[in-house]
Amino acid sequence: MPTHILGARLIDPANGRDEITDIYCQDGKIIALGQAPSGFSAAKTIDARGLIAAPGLVDLSVALREPGYSRKGNIASETLAATAGGITSLCCPPQTKPVLDTAAVAELILDRARESGHAKVFPIGALTRNLAGEQLSELVALRDAGCVAFGNGLANFTSNRNLGRALEYAATFDLTVVIHSQDSDLSEGGLAHEGPAAAFLGLAGIPETAETIALARNLLLVEQAGVRAHFSQLTTARGAQMIAEAQARGLPVTADVAMYQLILTDEALHGFSSLYHVQPPLRSAGDREGLRQAVKSGVISVISSHHQPHEADAKQAPFGETEAGISSAEILLPLALTLVEDGLLDLPTLLARLSSGPAAALKLPAGRLSIGGAADLVLFDPSSSTLAGERWHSKGRNCPFIGHCLPGAVRYTLVDGRVAFQG
Repeated sequence: MPTHILGARLIDPANGRDEITDIYCQDGKIIALGQAPSGFSAAKTIDARGLIAAPGLVDLSVALREPGYSRKGNIASETLAATAGGITSLCCPPQTKPVLDTAAVAELILDRARESGHAKVFPIGALTRNLAGEQLSELVALRDAGCVAFGNGLANFTSNRNLGRALEYAATFDLTVVIHSQDSDLSEGGLAHEGPAAAFLGLAGIPETAETIALARNLLLVEQAGVRAHFSQLTTARGAQMIAEAQARGLPVTADVAMYQLILTDEALHGFSSLYHVQPPLRSAGDREGLRQAVKSGVISVISSHHQPHEADAKQAPFGETEAGISSAEILLPLALTLVEDGLLDLPTLLARLSSGPAAALKLPAGRLSIGGAADLVLFDPSSSTLAGERWHSKGRNCPFIGHCLPGAVRYTLVDGRVAFQG
């Protein structure tokens, strides 16, 4: 449907644009900015005066829960939730049942994503079979089936030798690996950041070194293998500093942080609410500040939701017996706008961390608004607000931000020029 978006403030960090203009879309593409092309006749006009048009957000970690965990969510519900948060492209992790370690599972996910018709889905394949850290998955077959990167989640390898060989194999085929750095021995049984809050509450702690020791090893193996690596879910200031040092040495590494880690600290655990139970855990105020400064400097070039929906029962037990994770994809943009409200980032920089940064990290065809490119964009009202939970599309309501009034409101999310969400 030929669409005319009228009078939006277009902010496109990848192309260095910040201007009030009209946008013309046809056949799923952006065909013109500013002046209408010759012969263009709009079948739909969106009055975007007062709204900001930005590249659709790119989220590198949205658990779709399908196949295998449909009680928690499914591809249709979670991709719709993503579009409500301004997300047009997302990566789903390999922790499905069966694990995303075969082409058949990748094809199933992609087929159901196309049937749902919401956000675009880019699967991340399992680096090892069944995420067991022993035998490599058929990485080339997974790549050919549509996987854009490969990871093992928080599941550790059985040996450093196996991990090193996996990274070398990935480098041979120019594949990107997604690495979560948490040492299983140091984190075993842990529920919270090892610090005063955990001690006061009597919760088993996970020390900072669970991340930094694993991260140091992983960076050395990445350097040895020459593989392109994305470090996911950093939680410590020291970890961010180590990424900065690796980047300064010229290593081809990028990193992301969960949006909630930039807002919350382990102090939130004082009420024992399972809504704050996440892995890796919420860290100290000092760690949060270090992560925020790394996002500001660009050392961490990606903010992701790390959306993990759960059924109600998964969170209705004593803290240590509940399942970890927060459902937050559908409020990703309003949550992120709190960083602008706090004065940490300007709006173009924030949008870069949510669009062009993640797209570049995994080489995704997304994150920019270019003539001839896909018409994947979000239109939001910066002067309005969102009451989290008032409208909720994810099957998981395990979100500590529900009931909070957040800045900004998504009005339209367009995927290939089609309105996938209207707020």
